[in-house]
Amino acid sequence: MVDIVSTGIAERYSQILERKNAAAVRSGRDPVEITLMAVTKTHTPDEINEAIAAGATDIGENRVQEVLEKYDRVDPVRWHLIGHLQTNKVKNIIDKVVMIHSVDSVRLAREIDKRAGAAGLVMDILIEINSAMEETKTGIAAGDLKSITEEITAECGNIRIRGIMCIPPIAADPEDARPYFREARELFETMKTWDLPSDRFCPDTLSMGMSGDFEVAIEEGSTIVRVGSSIFGPRNYR
Repeated sequence: MVDIVSTGIAERYSQILERKNAAAVRSGRDPVEITLMAVTKTHTPDEINEAIAAGATDIGENRVQEVLEKYDRVDPVRWHLIGHLQTNKVKNIIDKVVMIHSVDSVRLAREIDKRAGAAGLVMDILIEINSAMEETKTGIAAGDLKSITEEITAECGNIRIRGIMCIPPIAADPEDARPYFREARELFETMKTWDLPSDRFCPDTLSMGMSGDFEVAIEEGSTIVRVGSSIFGPRNYR
């Protein structure tokens, strides 16, 4: 386990990267296929820059406001929006992130499409799956994935669906997340068989796994793991 107390951000990032790579090798996968995303909710630009100096290439933020506050104070990096996104805030984020992980409605997709078109870009998105259909979490039911994917690809020319994101229920034992990760992987593999326009549909990304369970997620096929507290320590809620 990573020692949060006695190690700094750079060392913790390196330790998590080593664990990520080892989990990939154990699973017969190439570590290069799996991106380690540093999740920076509540953490400062200086802390983020420490992680970037240690090798972080991808940063995940939960809130639009935090991206806006930090964006110009952080070294060049790939920003991802991984938290719930309200339609009225899409315009603020559209030119700052490379991917939106949390699309959970056609309505939100339409707004992203509109704002991306106005900015002259194509936005990569993931469809968020609510694996256990928890009322406190956003995301769609697994059974609705095909219909929402077809609707978005039919209507939205400035969006490219890259795959899915899932967040399993919180559990003390990482193994408890395995069935949810396995189900998401099976859904992802099914998704790859759908015959949809390749300029709007390129399913190559499975975003799942966080600090407590990312190694299990890698074993089950994740291509992006989202790690925050094991890199930065406890969140600094203010």
